[in-house]
Amino acid sequence: MSSKEKIGLGHRLKFFVKNHAVVCIAAAAALVTCFFVPPDREYLGYFDWKTLSCLFITLAVVCALRNVKFFTIIARKTVNLTGNLRVLAIVLVVMTFLGSMVLANDMALITFLPIGYYALSVAKKEKYSAFVFVLQNISANLGGMLTPFGNPQNLYIYTKFNIPAGEFTLIMLPLFLLAVAMLVGCCFFLKPEKILLTEDLADRLKVKKTVFLLCLFAVSVLCVFRLIDYRIALAVVTVGIIVADRRALLSVDYPLLFTFFFFFIFSGNLARTEGVKTVMEKLLSGGVLLPSLASCQFISNVPTAVLLSRFTDNYRELLYGVNIGGTGTLIASLASIITYSEFKLLYPGQGGRYMKVFTLLNAVFLFVLGAAAYLLVKIG
Repeated sequence: MSSKEKIGLGHRLKFFVKNHAVVCIAAAAALVTCFFVPPDREYLGYFDWKTLSCLFITLAVVCALRNVKFFTIIARKTVNLTGNLRVLAIVLVVMTFLGSMVLANDMALITFLPIGYYALSVAKKEKYSAFVFVLQNISANLGGMLTPFGNPQNLYIYTKFNIPAGEFTLIMLPLFLLAVAMLVGCCFFLKPEKILLTEDLADRLKVKKTVFLLCLFAVSVLCVFRLIDYRIALAVVTVGIIVADRRALLSVDYPLLFTFFFFFIFSGNLARTEGVKTVMEKLLSGGVLLPSLASCQFISNVPTAVLLSRFTDNYRELLYGVNIGGTGTLIASLASIITYSEFKLLYPGQGGRYMKVFTLLNAVFLFVLGAAAYLLVKIG
């Protein structure tokens, strides 16, 4: 290999690690534990194939729906109905919030952040971009807490502990309502300045294809709610996507899937290491909420869900922790990194301004929602 090729390979490797740090850390952690617990037949029991299958088919269908501009067209038409800056912010936040309940938080941001940029640019209100983007980011992280498929960590916990759908919703409903109130309340810090948005849409909805994809999405939802066997759903949706839009399969968030894969190995090996198992179980015996909140700030919420689930059956506190824990630091949720990267791309040189707003708002949400969850745990 020539020196130029080595330099090129080095740059590509650096770029991959920078953009997919969590999956790289997960792979390294899994590899290290393999030296202490050599691969054997028990490894096959580490993997939650249902979670991986449900996550894959949901991501695949959402990618296909994004390719036909389904969400973009609906969002732009909705945004064009707003009459002032405050209402615009509320609409953007609510769309992202509700979108994360269906699309998962990262997909919601990839879909709706450009809508926010479009609206603020047309309205000549770019000075509010950092504030609105951060609110959209928090909306994406918290909006998915109410549904099992809203966040990847929810899907995993819901599947692993076989939580009834009704119970899952009741557990998260109080925090969900508080989050909605806080997000809408934040929008009132913006003045109701009049804005004018004109509808300029070159895109037109492909009705037949969209209806077919929505049917596939319904299959994936039924799979999540255990009404269709995940193997049947995997086959039906995969074939359907290949027929309708095979390019969508290339857009699936495979690093997220591999993050789960590697952390299954990592956490499974830790659970078989007696010393570690004893320490973790003792740490979590006093409660799961605070350890999970703290862990999210350093290793993100998805890895925290996989890791701590090996050492506790307290799924209620774990759900609280990994959902609220998505707020806080930039690495607490993969979705936050997506927002920061998108903002820097759209507004070069303004990353510092964004981080000041991000840190302040996320600290407030983490503290208030964390305190509310603590009270819910104490009340029982």
